[in-house]
Formats: sequence, structure tokens, C-alpha cells
Amino acid sequence: MPQRPVGSALAIQPSYETLLHEEVARYYADPLGFVLAMYPWGEPGPLEQEPGPDTWQRAMLEDIGAQVQARRFTGTEPVPAIRLAVSSGHGIGKSVMCAWLVDWIMSTRPHCQGTITANTITQLDTKTWAAIQRWTKLCRTAHWFEINSERIYRKGFKESWFCAKQSSKEENSEAFAGQHAKDSTSFYILDEASAIADKIYEVAEGGLTDGEPMIFLFGNPTQNTGPFHRACFGSMRHRWTPRIIDSRTSRFTNKQQIDEWITDYGLDSDFVRVRVLGLPPNASDAQFIGNALVNAAQRAQVQVLPDEPLVAGLDVARGGADECVIRFRRGKDARSIPPIRIPGEQARDSMKLVALAADVLATDYQGRKVATLFVDATGGSIGGPIADRLRQLGHRNVVDVQFGGDAPDPRMANMRAYMWAKLRDWLAAGGGIDAAPALETDLTGPGYFHDKHDRLLLESKDSMKKRGLDSPDDGDALALTFAAPVVSKPAFSEAPKYRAPRMGGTGWMR
Repeated sequence: MPQRPVGSALAIQPSYETLLHEEVARYYADPLGFVLAMYPWGEPGPLEQEPGPDTWQRAMLEDIGAQVQARRFTGTEPVPAIRLAVSSGHGIGKSVMCAWLVDWIMSTRPHCQGTITANTITQLDTKTWAAIQRWTKLCRTAHWFEINSERIYRKGFKESWFCAKQSSKEENSEAFAGQHAKDSTSFYILDEASAIADKIYEVAEGGLTDGEPMIFLFGNPTQNTGPFHRACFGSMRHRWTPRIIDSRTSRFTNKQQIDEWITDYGLDSDFVRVRVLGLPPNASDAQFIGNALVNAAQRAQVQVLPDEPLVAGLDVARGGADECVIRFRRGKDARSIPPIRIPGEQARDSMKLVALAADVLATDYQGRKVATLFVDATGGSIGGPIADRLRQLGHRNVVDVQFGGDAPDPRMANMRAYMWAKLRDWLAAGGGIDAAPALETDLTGPGYFHDKHDRLLLESKDSMKKRGLDSPDDGDALALTFAAPVVSKPAFSEAPKYRAPRMGGTGWMR
């Protein structure tokens, strides 16, 4: 047989495998591109009538890609873990997303190591792992891998390049330990994560310390406590990228069934909140503001009288995970003007907050300036000096409020209880708020009790954090707008130039 001439077109033609490897490498930081290219969308077979990922899936995949690009992992220096959590109703395609993530990571990251779990073995076997098996067989890289009932691994690298399923029973927590990939990706996927024990999360954290680690949580929010709740709604949401998916927005869900649930149980019921809206169930009877009241306020149709003043509340962060928040209210309308937020780490710069507040006071909002700005000046916060500086700059419509100070109503133990009681009455009277999950969680988070004098006392922020709830910065900012009555033309606008009094006395509780 004659030898093929060196340099001929046939000699340099790349093989299918070479082209496939080159194509897959392009999607290292593009999981959406991988999903669109590596599955046979629109081709004869099970995906013939499918156009590709749903809207929420596309958005999540794009977000993951952006986070990969931002971290710029070099293969040597570890980068912060990518953390995404999805709280949703039923039937939006969470198990499918789990499968896509496994195929993308396994195909683009040599010697990655992953663990998959779910709340029960039945869920893990029949839903999560079954979806991984089904989609991996459809993937154009399927021939690279072996997949069985326990694990998927790259052929020839069974012990170093794999993803295995594990029971989420607490006594099996050690099976999640020791997973490391210093020059690749260690990843965890927790399906129906709301019911997975805290210990599993704790041990999994150990596998996120090196390389390019990732962890993904999916679930219906069946509980209002625990790590999944904290990641999506509570004190740890600043560490995660949480997504709240309403089942009604997914193209995969049975809309007729959802309508029947809403008719039978009610939109405000726990059944619909968890299984449709992707929101946690109502908390205990110790809630000061109930979920039903907040839900009604989110839907309330409000009218504002022409002479009603615009007031604002500035809740000052103590740093860390807390945020500085400014919220606005005019009469029964607390939704038309979006809140302003500053991360806690930036709140240490008091002059930045002064400049922001001064800008708020100078701005026309829908043709109206802020009549009064109430500033949280509790304890040793920087709120008091901020208010002082604003008044020095000529803003006489600034009042600082001591949350722990004496309340004008003797039934209230302090100003914080007084303001939140006014806020609750306002909600019950038809006040309207925006539907942001963060505000809902803040308003429904605090519990309450009565002191030895039978005065109302709201749960402190420290107590809430011990329960795994976030600091209610949005809630406190809105509550500040009820610190005192305000008229359209503030009486203190013509007042002598002396220091405005603080609302309340010495602070003792937050």
C-alpha cells in the first residue's frame, strides 16, 4: 500500500475526538453554551420537541459562567467557592439542572471530584441520580464516562475523576469528608436540600477549601430553619447566590394543577407557598408580623393623598453581613420608591453614608423631597454622628432614633417595639410594600414577648441570628419611618439652629 504523502490534507485532518475535546474546552466558563451544544436539542429522539433550557435555567447557567470567569482559577491558587441555592415550587426542572451541572463539570474539568445527595434515598435514586444517568447518556461526551447506579467516572480514572452519590443520613456525614481537588474542582450538589441535616453541610464545607470548589443547593423550602433556609432567606444569604423560583413562571409545570392548588388552599397557605411560590412556610405563632399580613400588603392597591409627606428611614449597619438600608414611605405607599442599600463593609466609611444621605435629602422623588429622614442612632453606632453631620450641613429635617430608648406609648418597652407596632398597624390598615423576598423575610422574622411590666418587647437581632435569621435591615429601615408623625412641611424646617433631639433614650437592645 502506498504511503500517504506527508503534509497532505488527509494527514492533518483532525479527528472527531480532537474536535470534540477542543469544543468542550471552549465551555470551561460557559455552562449554558455547554448545555446548548452538548445535548441533541431539536434532533430526532427525546429532545426533538425541546428548544433548550427554561428561562430560570438559562439565567442560572449564565450566572455560574460569570462567577467562573470572575474567579480566574489558574489551576494552582485556590479561589472562593461558587455557591448557588435554588428555592422553588414543584416541577421546575431542578433534577435536570443537577444533571447538566454534573455533565458540564465532569466534561470540562479533568480530575474533578463530586458528591450528589438528596433528602431521601428514594429521591436520590429515582429522581436526582436517574436524571443524571438519563442526561449523561444523551450528552455528546457520554462515551468518555462510565456510569452505574453509584457513580459516574472518566474511563481510566475511576479513583481521581468521578462523581458519586451518597446518602444524606447524618450518620453518613463522614462520607462527605476528604473530597479535595487542588488543581481542579471539588463539587457538591444537594437536592431537596431543605430536609438535609446540618451535619452534612458542615462536613461538605471541608471540601470547599482548595482548587475551584462549587456547591449547589436545590429544594422546596419545607422548613423555615436550617442551612437551606439560611442560604436562601436568612443569615447566610450574603454568602450564596440565592434564587427564588415561582412554579407558575416555569414552562415545565402543570398550570392547571397549580390553579387548583391555589383555589383549594389559597395563595397565602403554606401548601402553596412551599409547593408553588418557593417561599418558606409561615413561622411560629411567636411571629410579631405574620406572613398573611405581609402577603396582603404585597398585593394591596394603595392611594396617596396629595398632602401626604415623603419620609425615609436609614438603618445603619454594624458592619459584616449587615447592610445599611434606606427605605421610603409616603402614606400607605412604601413600594413606589426602591430602597437604597450599602453593604456592611462599606458602611465603615461614615463620610460615604453622609454623602449618600445628603444626596437622598436633595433629590426629588416623583416631584417631592424627603420631609424627614429618621436615622438609626442606636448604642455605639455611627448613626448619631451621621445625623449630626447632616444637620451641620443644613439638613434640619434629620432625626436620630435610639431603638432601645423610651417609647411614647407606655405599652411598649422601647422605641423599636413602638415603631414595629406602628408598622404592623399600618400593614393591617392597607399599607403597600414591594414583594422582595428579603423584605418579607425581614418583616416576618422577629418574634416578640412581654417584659416583667407586661410591655411589648421585640426579639433582638442577636437572638434572631442565633436562630439562623438574617439581621432585619430592610424591616428596621421601614419601621424607622414610623418613629414620629410627620407633616407635609416639617415643623423643624423653620426651627432655631440647635441640635435636634434624639427619639428615645439610651439604647440597650437591638
